[in-house]
Amino acid sequence: MKITDFIPNYTHLLDVLHNRRPKRLPLYEHHIDAPFISKALGEELVPGGNNKKDLEDYYRKVIGFWKVHTYDAFDYEAAICDIFPGHGAIMGGMAGPIQTRADFNNYPFDEIPNIFWEVYTPHLEAIRSVLPPGMKAYGGCGYGIFESAQDLVGFENLCLMQFMDPELFKDLFNKIGQLYSTLWTEMVRDYSDIFVFFRMGDDLGHKTSTMLAPDTIIKHILPQYKKVIDIVHASGKKFLLHSCGNIFSIMDDLIEIGIDAKHSNEDQIAPFDKWIDDYNDKIGLFGGIDLNTLILNTYDGVFEEVLENGLRYRNKAKGFGLGSGNSIPEYVPVEGFQAMIDAVKEIRQR
Repeated sequence: MKITDFIPNYTHLLDVLHNRRPKRLPLYEHHIDAPFISKALGEELVPGGNNKKDLEDYYRKVIGFWKVHTYDAFDYEAAICDIFPGHGAIMGGMAGPIQTRADFNNYPFDEIPNIFWEVYTPHLEAIRSVLPPGMKAYGGCGYGIFESAQDLVGFENLCLMQFMDPELFKDLFNKIGQLYSTLWTEMVRDYSDIFVFFRMGDDLGHKTSTMLAPDTIIKHILPQYKKVIDIVHASGKKFLLHSCGNIFSIMDDLIEIGIDAKHSNEDQIAPFDKWIDDYNDKIGLFGGIDLNTLILNTYDGVFEEVLENGLRYRNKAKGFGLGSGNSIPEYVPVEGFQAMIDAVKEIRQR
């Protein structure tokens, strides 16, 4: 991989969050998996525990990969669910640690902030040490309100709880909201300098609808979102929501509580033009390139499709940053990813 003369400038991303046209079209990814970067680099890339030097070396390589591919920022999320005692239900196949009122009362919520900062402070400090000039991170506290509830209960059991024990269902989301307020307050206070904007990833939908009824999301989840959004806005930062699935039924409510931008799209749900047509006047938009485009096509096919669609999105939208509609997992072909990057470079030149 050759070092380029690219000079990152995170303010191009910030323009999208302000819903104004960036002078240079920015690239955006929700995440590029470490195994994909390893595949592209031809060397195994793994974080080295909490050792300061190993972590700095790791993030220097990760951030360097994003920079070489002309990104102005990279993603980092300190994953809340990953440090939950009893974590795993969100992956499916098991119940979470909270099934009853007694489980809820006995769950060590008060211990989680200490666990969280013990695990993630070394990573955040390493990132601060190695960020190149002109680059920042975006992200913050990883996972979302709904995903945390899934991890603590399990999706099917959470659906049952809504009707079998509605008070516990309500109290669970309120408690998660309190936890997120605590963690986000400290994240924003201590690490705003390394983040260009903050982001929550919370997959609220699937192919045809939201995962829970829209009214349930509006009543129990969005008030907890607003707590986080208000914390972020009070610091002068902008807030992006990443959510997969068909969530058109709640988009107006999400905009009303203050999201500044949205990411994630799938062509099988709606063409990206719909996102621009319906929301371009209200929020910034990221993505646009369906993951199947990168996976199933040749280099030339990806390049031509990204070039054509990217130019159209760029011309139609005010705040727009291009990238995959989801993320870059290990199984994406390197040539498909590279074709997307090269097409964006061509759009910038034009």
